[in-house]
Amino acid sequence: MKVLLLKDPKEDDCGQDPYVRELGLYGLEATLIPVLSFEFLSLPSLSEKLSHPEGYGGLIFTSPRAVEAVERCLQKDTKAEVWKKSLKEKWNAKSVYVVGNATASLVNRIGLHTEGETCGNAEKLAEYICSREPSALPLLFPCGTLKREILPKMLKDKGIPLESVTVYQTIPHPGIQGNLTSYYTQQDRLPNVLLA
Repeated sequence: MKVLLLKDPKEDDCGQDPYVRELGLYGLEATLIPVLSFEFLSLPSLSEKLSHPEGYGGLIFTSPRAVEAVERCLQKDTKAEVWKKSLKEKWNAKSVYVVGNATASLVNRIGLHTEGETCGNAEKLAEYICSREPSALPLLFPCGTLKREILPKMLKDKGIPLESVTVYQTIPHPGIQGNLTSYYTQQDRLPNVLLA
């Protein structure tokens, strides 16, 4: 049986998407078609903020895309060199909060040590941050246009300063229509559809 998964492919330790691998174990042939894409915004502003860790009490990452925005900033001009020589250590002297192990892994890849990854969602991470000794300096929060307001609201209610910077927006994948049309023309019947 054929299955259409409307999601981005993700590679696991075996170099294969875990959904495709798992479905294959049950004799199902899965095809992945990405439906979302991301457009990065305000990277010069984020880059400037990353250059001044002394102005912040730490960082918050609640999505892999926010980490990707930081990576893009670090790839510009001489930023990678400055990051390696001094900025990375200055940020590591502060708290770097993350939601989830996948995001933590990406943050670790840019050389930062994380905490809070086991919290699982933004609300639990906000509770974790609120339980810590607060800094008088704001936490820098690179985020997307679709971020939920629970974390900013909880921190504000506890008097913890936060500086959000919108660094990406979620948009429909530009090739979705063509990919779906191509997929359906290759099939002799409609597939079973799983949304993940």
